[in-house]
Amino acid sequence: MKFDKNYIPLFVGAAIAVGIFIGSKLNFNDNTEKIFATNSKKDKLNRLIDYIDYEYVDRVNTDSIVDVTVNGILENLDPHSVYIPKADYEHNAEDMRGNFVGIGISFYTYKDSIAVIRAIEGGPAAKVGIKGGDRILYADGKKLFGENILRDSITAFLKGEKNTKVDLKVYREGEKKLLNFRVKRKEVPLVSVDASYKLTDDIGYIKVNRFSETTYNEFKEALEELADQGISKLVLDLRNNPGGYISTAERIIDEFLEDDKLILITRNKSGEENKTYATRRGDFEDGKLYVLINENSASASEIVAGALQDNDKGIIIGRRSFGKGLVQREMSLGDGSAVRLTIARYYTPSGRSIQKPYGNGNEAYYQDYEKRYRNGELISQDSIKVADSLRFVTPKGKVVYGGGGIIPDIFVPKDTSIENETLQYLSRSGFMSYFIFEYLEKNRAVFKGMTFKKFAENYSIDKSLSDEFIQYSRFSEAQIDMTNYANDLNKALKANIAQQLFGNNAYEYILNEGDPMLSKVLELEQREKTKK
Repeated sequence: MKFDKNYIPLFVGAAIAVGIFIGSKLNFNDNTEKIFATNSKKDKLNRLIDYIDYEYVDRVNTDSIVDVTVNGILENLDPHSVYIPKADYEHNAEDMRGNFVGIGISFYTYKDSIAVIRAIEGGPAAKVGIKGGDRILYADGKKLFGENILRDSITAFLKGEKNTKVDLKVYREGEKKLLNFRVKRKEVPLVSVDASYKLTDDIGYIKVNRFSETTYNEFKEALEELADQGISKLVLDLRNNPGGYISTAERIIDEFLEDDKLILITRNKSGEENKTYATRRGDFEDGKLYVLINENSASASEIVAGALQDNDKGIIIGRRSFGKGLVQREMSLGDGSAVRLTIARYYTPSGRSIQKPYGNGNEAYYQDYEKRYRNGELISQDSIKVADSLRFVTPKGKVVYGGGGIIPDIFVPKDTSIENETLQYLSRSGFMSYFIFEYLEKNRAVFKGMTFKKFAENYSIDKSLSDEFIQYSRFSEAQIDMTNYANDLNKALKANIAQQLFGNNAYEYILNEGDPMLSKVLELEQREKTKK
């Protein structure tokens, strides 16, 4: 819900919120004049929240006021200083830790029961034999089906303390009786490396979706596996990666840069600088590198792209990145909530700040995509506006610019048609995935025993299935004509089937067939071979 400053003045919001932060009680024997005579901001703010608690005519839920006003305060600082309410904190923490404790399934609340989409490979549920399509009906005797079933309550029964056990009763089509499984809860990874495979005999591909605590280890394992398969070149896909921990980004950069190369500069409000340099541990310093970015690559993704670009390592391909050059630190507020507060700015090795302006407010800041769309910079590099005052030069003489994102070395335009944008959204939002789940419910036997290799090479989407999805999604009613995107639609449907049967790696593999940025990589490689 958007905070309306016309109804609650900002100074009142600040007073309430900071008063809660201080958390002490005041003596009401002092008169009002003394409050404003003390010149103590803390006293004033503490008193205001206490006045509301004890003297205001109506009962007020102070917690709800604080949540609204804290957000109002932070909105007036910068777009990336944010409040995390207690209710959201654990989910945010899990996302950044890169794991949670549970049984390791992805599921839908399908009709009136829990339907397993897929048991996570290597997770507790997969180890005991739970499969996609199973219905979990009971957990420790607790009924988990019916009209009033809630996802949050389901999650509460399936998650728990590490190494505790849960007894599940499962319905599986074709079985006469319910199946019994005892599952020991374990740490289940929230995978941040979506895909890792060979594009060609000597080119590897790794896609990273965020920079969590576990990302470096995932990345390192994927890189080592590809190196063992003989790759000498790597495509690092950071498209749509919103960032995460700077330390994780620095460790990944270190894999590519020679010893003592500057990785990053951070500077706080007092002007104190901290510089990070590459160490001896890099394992891909001699390998050829391509980095893919787009308008949704932000923060730590931009740190990676900027450090490599400024050190003349690799080729950056895609479109101008988001433009976030601020550093946040998470700080507890003592009641289970927290604030991520901007504490510094970061600069690439050449000295560039890539933070885009935010002086016109958060709404204008996040509408920058629309501005880029209207300016035409998503389809033409010539439309990207740069300032000569923000011009920098790399050690090998390449000109780079600050002031709002990383501009790629090689530009690849975006297909901005409504049909393509809608299709991409539906493919990755879960909408298409739900449709595919219903399809697999009726046709799971078709894929029994099929390997991914056989699926990728031989399986094709029947026209009846794509027509059914067009009906299901109401494309026709919305006057979205998919005629020119039939191949893309079929590829998206096939990718979603692959994801539910074989996992994320299979999903990305199918979707990447014919991808414009990867095609550009292969084109550049072919040119190199021709020169030789």
